[in-house]
Amino acid sequence: MNCQGVKWLFKVVPEELPYNTVEEMLKLRPVGLESCLPFTFSSRTKMTFGNFTLGSGRALTVLSTEQPEGKEGHVRCHIQGQQEASAEVCIPFSTRGEFYERESEECFTLQEIMSSSCLRSRKFRFINKTKSEKPLILTPVYQVHAIMSLRKNILRFPSSLEVDVIDVTNLCKDVDFITPFSLTEVLSQPDESFPAVVEILESPESRSMFKCSWLPDLIKDTHLVFHRKGTSALVLISSLKSRKVQQYFLVSEQYGGKFRRRPREFNSVYEMYVASINVPGLKVSVTRNCEEIEEEGLPALSVGEQLEVIRCERMELPCGSNDKEKQTVEALFCYRIPEESKEEIYLPLYMQAHFVEVLADSKKKYRLKELGTKFSLPLDVKVMTRDAELENDPLVGFPCLRIEGAMVEPTIQASFTNSPDQCFEIPTQWLNMSVSFTKEPLPWLAGQPPKRRVDSVTEVTDIFFYEFRKQGNSDDAPPPRPPKRNLSSSTAPKKSKSSKKNVTGCRHPRRHKS
Repeated sequence: MNCQGVKWLFKVVPEELPYNTVEEMLKLRPVGLESCLPFTFSSRTKMTFGNFTLGSGRALTVLSTEQPEGKEGHVRCHIQGQQEASAEVCIPFSTRGEFYERESEECFTLQEIMSSSCLRSRKFRFINKTKSEKPLILTPVYQVHAIMSLRKNILRFPSSLEVDVIDVTNLCKDVDFITPFSLTEVLSQPDESFPAVVEILESPESRSMFKCSWLPDLIKDTHLVFHRKGTSALVLISSLKSRKVQQYFLVSEQYGGKFRRRPREFNSVYEMYVASINVPGLKVSVTRNCEEIEEEGLPALSVGEQLEVIRCERMELPCGSNDKEKQTVEALFCYRIPEESKEEIYLPLYMQAHFVEVLADSKKKYRLKELGTKFSLPLDVKVMTRDAELENDPLVGFPCLRIEGAMVEPTIQASFTNSPDQCFEIPTQWLNMSVSFTKEPLPWLAGQPPKRRVDSVTEVTDIFFYEFRKQGNSDDAPPPRPPKRNLSSSTAPKKSKSSKKNVTGCRHPRRHKS
């Protein structure tokens, strides 16, 4: 089984053989003493230490061993008594009896067991006994990677394979073996190693992350030029979900095109609240009429009305005449614009309504790097000026794009040997393959490297997008639910008299019966 993917927990199975003295128990323990303290044991016989007598079967937890100079050593043990009383006792090494190891409460993962030589010598059992009650002996099986002198492919075989080998190191001093490198290992090479011609020994293990033009050509025996290594500031951009096929792009901050901000649409007050956390003073315009339902605190909204979000606070719902029936809910405190009137309005977070963001800079153009420093993400944008360095800019033509997030990734700038000026960046944490450095000359005249053009846009898949979201550890709380209505006080929500005008387009959530 793979240690990295297993999340089972195990307990150490106590040794069944008894020990005759405390010293024997300490010396014959199959794991190092200092590495496994505290551990617990018991005695089947009664023990007396001076005026103190300890009955059989009592659990003693060894806390430490002490060896005073010129005196007999002893172990310092903890005894848990009745009614949470406890005590400590020192037991000499020479104490005789019938001692048994007891089960510890400590649990270990498979990774912890395999990484400790002490733990690997013990027997274990599953914490969940429904899996198996039998003791387990866990033995690691390593995978050996080897390479032949006459072949370039990497051989893999388990350490459990029974085969005879002979050390011929002294006989093969003049034999050249290639050295395979993963892309992560390439990053650890000194800067003086670049540029260099490399050969692909093993093509990428998975091609599900990228949809770019250069990926299909990364096959075994292909030669590449690795120009440089470093880190790149990248942003992840997605197209609108309303398109038949949603697309995703990994874009370098060196992208040369220009963007305009696009107003975001919100389909609930809660969505507007989430956006306002990163945008103080968020202004929106109502895009659908809403009826007022006074009893549930839902105000009337008309198309074209503009609101400024001030803060989130609790509001009291007028749910009945009895004070005990009053409920409070979280709501957005807003001002109706224009500000001179300063008309206050409360919008419960569970209210379903439709708004569009009001932008003061809707005509201004920004570079990608500017958007990342001036605004919080996510951000809706549209490309207004294409990147002239790209033969075909894939971001042009979308009515709206969303900048989902930013990242700084270790990358290798690479190109194919037949077009060394056309470069692309390989994000090493998202793509893995094995290469070897060759002694082939660089595909240009000495001292005359070509002017490189680097693809600043790489199309990726939805799998990449979801993996990126996982790394963000997004634990956003779900939207609030509407409060339950007390059927004893009212049978239907009452509409305000002032809202008898014909308004349509807003669907308030249905109330949950008590």
